[in-house]
Amino acid sequence: MAMTAGTLAFTPLAAAAQSADIVDTAVSAGSFETLVAAVQAAGLVETLKGEGPFTVFAPTDEAFAALPDGTVETLLQPENKDQLTRILTYHVVPAKVMSSDIAGKRVRAKTVAGPELSIDAMNGVEVENANVVQADIEASNGVIHVIDAVMMPPE
Repeated sequence: MAMTAGTLAFTPLAAAAQSADIVDTAVSAGSFETLVAAVQAAGLVETLKGEGPFTVFAPTDEAFAALPDGTVETLLQPENKDQLTRILTYHVVPAKVMSSDIAGKRVRAKTVAGPELSIDAMNGVEVENANVVQADIEASNGVIHVIDAVMMPPE
Protein backbone atom coordinates (compact mmCIF):
# COMPACT_ATOMS: atom_id res chain seq x y z
CA MET A 1 0.00 0.00 0.00
CA ALA A 2 1.15 3.52 -0.72
CA MET A 3 -0.14 6.87 0.45
CA THR A 4 -1.10 9.16 -2.41
CA ALA A 5 -2.83 12.51 -2.10
CA GLY A 6 -4.46 11.51 1.16
CA THR A 7 -5.94 8.26 -0.17
CA LEU A 8 -4.70 4.72 -0.09
CA ALA A 9 -3.54 3.27 -3.39
CA PHE A 10 -3.76 -0.50 -3.15
CA THR A 11 -1.72 -2.68 -5.49
CA PRO A 12 -2.94 -6.28 -5.25
CA LEU A 13 0.30 -7.70 -6.68
CA ALA A 14 2.47 -5.87 -4.16
CA ALA A 15 0.21 -6.74 -1.25
CA ALA A 16 -0.01 -10.42 -2.13
CA ALA A 17 3.69 -10.60 -2.83
CA GLN A 18 4.88 -9.65 0.63
CA SER A 19 3.75 -12.97 2.08
CA ALA A 20 4.97 -14.98 -0.94
CA ASP A 21 8.56 -15.65 -1.92
CA ILE A 22 10.12 -14.37 -5.14
CA VAL A 23 9.21 -17.46 -7.18
CA ASP A 24 5.57 -17.56 -6.04
CA THR A 25 5.28 -13.81 -6.61
CA ALA A 26 6.58 -14.18 -10.18
CA VAL A 27 4.20 -17.09 -10.83
CA SER A 28 1.16 -15.20 -9.53
CA ALA A 29 1.99 -12.08 -11.54
CA GLY A 30 1.24 -13.90 -14.80
CA SER A 31 3.70 -11.90 -16.94
CA PHE A 32 6.78 -13.98 -16.15
CA GLU A 33 5.89 -17.38 -17.63
CA THR A 34 9.14 -17.57 -19.61
CA LEU A 35 11.23 -16.47 -16.63
CA VAL A 36 9.55 -19.04 -14.38
CA ALA A 37 10.11 -21.80 -16.98
CA ALA A 38 13.76 -20.76 -17.24
CA VAL A 39 14.21 -20.73 -13.44
CA GLN A 40 12.72 -24.24 -13.34
CA ALA A 41 14.93 -25.48 -16.22
CA ALA A 42 18.03 -24.05 -14.51
CA GLY A 43 17.16 -25.71 -11.20
CA LEU A 44 17.03 -22.37 -9.37
CA VAL A 45 13.55 -22.64 -7.84
CA GLU A 46 14.72 -23.78 -4.41
CA THR A 47 17.48 -21.15 -4.36
CA LEU A 48 15.05 -18.32 -5.12
CA LYS A 49 12.59 -19.70 -2.57
CA GLY A 50 15.41 -19.60 0.00
CA GLU A 51 15.98 -17.12 2.78
CA GLY A 52 17.62 -14.41 0.67
CA PRO A 53 17.39 -11.51 0.64
CA PHE A 54 17.48 -11.28 -3.15
CA THR A 55 16.87 -8.51 -5.64
CA VAL A 56 15.65 -9.94 -8.93
CA PHE A 57 15.60 -7.88 -12.10
CA ALA A 58 12.81 -9.85 -13.77
CA PRO A 59 12.45 -9.69 -17.56
CA THR A 60 8.85 -9.87 -18.78
CA ASP A 61 7.64 -12.45 -21.27
CA GLU A 62 7.84 -9.67 -23.89
CA ALA A 63 11.52 -9.14 -23.03
CA PHE A 64 12.27 -12.82 -23.65
CA ALA A 65 10.20 -12.73 -26.86
CA ALA A 66 12.40 -9.88 -28.14
CA LEU A 67 15.48 -12.14 -28.12
CA PRO A 68 16.53 -13.56 -31.51
CA ASP A 69 14.31 -16.40 -32.76
CA GLY A 70 15.12 -19.72 -31.12
CA THR A 71 17.20 -18.24 -28.27
CA VAL A 72 14.78 -19.10 -25.46
CA GLU A 73 14.12 -22.59 -26.83
CA THR A 74 17.87 -23.24 -27.11
CA LEU A 75 18.58 -21.97 -23.58
CA LEU A 76 15.85 -24.19 -22.12
CA GLN A 77 17.53 -27.35 -23.48
CA PRO A 78 19.16 -29.46 -20.73
CA GLU A 79 22.57 -29.28 -22.42
CA ASN A 80 22.52 -25.47 -22.04
CA LYS A 81 21.68 -25.44 -18.32
CA ASP A 82 25.02 -23.84 -17.33
CA GLN A 83 24.59 -20.97 -19.79
CA LEU A 84 20.96 -20.46 -18.73
CA THR A 85 21.96 -20.45 -15.06
CA ARG A 86 24.66 -17.84 -15.72
CA ILE A 87 22.17 -15.58 -17.55
CA LEU A 88 19.51 -15.93 -14.85
CA THR A 89 21.88 -15.39 -11.92
CA TYR A 90 23.15 -12.26 -13.71
CA HIS A 91 19.66 -10.88 -12.97
CA VAL A 92 19.96 -11.56 -9.20
CA VAL A 93 21.73 -9.46 -6.57
CA PRO A 94 22.23 -11.19 -3.19
CA ALA A 95 20.79 -8.27 -1.20
CA LYS A 96 17.51 -6.36 -1.03
CA VAL A 97 17.82 -3.19 -3.08
CA MET A 98 14.76 -0.94 -3.13
CA SER A 99 14.47 1.87 -5.67
CA SER A 100 14.59 4.43 -2.84
CA ASP A 101 18.03 3.05 -1.85
CA ILE A 102 19.54 4.10 -5.17
CA ALA A 103 17.35 7.02 -6.32
CA GLY A 104 19.45 9.77 -7.90
CA LYS A 105 22.59 7.61 -7.95
CA ARG A 106 24.73 5.55 -10.28
CA VAL A 107 25.82 2.33 -8.57
CA ARG A 108 27.30 -1.07 -9.30
CA ALA A 109 25.89 -4.24 -7.75
CA LYS A 110 27.57 -7.64 -7.69
CA THR A 111 25.33 -10.38 -9.05
CA VAL A 112 25.01 -13.99 -7.97
CA ALA A 113 26.66 -14.87 -11.33
CA GLY A 114 29.72 -12.82 -10.31
CA PRO A 115 29.90 -9.83 -12.67
CA GLU A 116 28.58 -6.47 -11.52
CA LEU A 117 25.53 -4.71 -12.92
CA SER A 118 25.70 -1.02 -13.71
CA ILE A 119 22.58 0.68 -12.35
CA ASP A 120 21.74 4.26 -13.30
CA ALA A 121 18.93 5.73 -11.20
CA MET A 122 19.52 9.37 -12.11
CA ASN A 123 16.39 9.61 -14.28
CA GLY A 124 14.22 6.53 -13.91
CA VAL A 125 16.17 3.31 -13.41
CA GLU A 126 18.28 1.63 -16.07
CA VAL A 127 20.14 -1.61 -15.39
CA GLU A 128 22.70 -2.41 -18.10
CA ASN A 129 20.59 -2.41 -21.31
CA ALA A 130 17.22 -2.73 -19.56
CA ASN A 131 14.77 -0.22 -18.14
CA VAL A 132 12.96 -0.88 -14.87
CA VAL A 133 9.28 -0.62 -15.81
CA GLN A 134 7.90 -1.54 -12.38
CA ALA A 135 9.95 -1.27 -9.20
CA ASP A 136 9.73 -2.53 -5.65
CA ILE A 137 7.47 -5.58 -5.84
CA GLU A 138 8.24 -6.88 -2.38
CA ALA A 139 8.38 -10.57 -1.58
CA SER A 140 9.02 -12.38 1.69
CA ASN A 141 12.66 -12.99 0.72
CA GLY A 142 13.50 -9.89 -1.32
CA VAL A 143 12.25 -7.64 -4.05
CA ILE A 144 11.48 -7.84 -7.77
CA HIS A 145 12.07 -5.03 -10.24
CA VAL A 146 10.41 -5.68 -13.61
CA ILE A 147 12.67 -4.97 -16.62
CA ASP A 148 11.99 -4.67 -20.33
CA ALA A 149 15.02 -6.60 -21.65
CA VAL A 150 17.00 -9.75 -20.90
CA MET A 151 20.51 -8.83 -19.75
CA MET A 152 23.40 -10.94 -21.01
CA PRO A 153 26.42 -11.35 -18.73
CA PRO A 154 29.84 -10.38 -20.07
CA GLU A 155 31.83 -13.30 -21.47
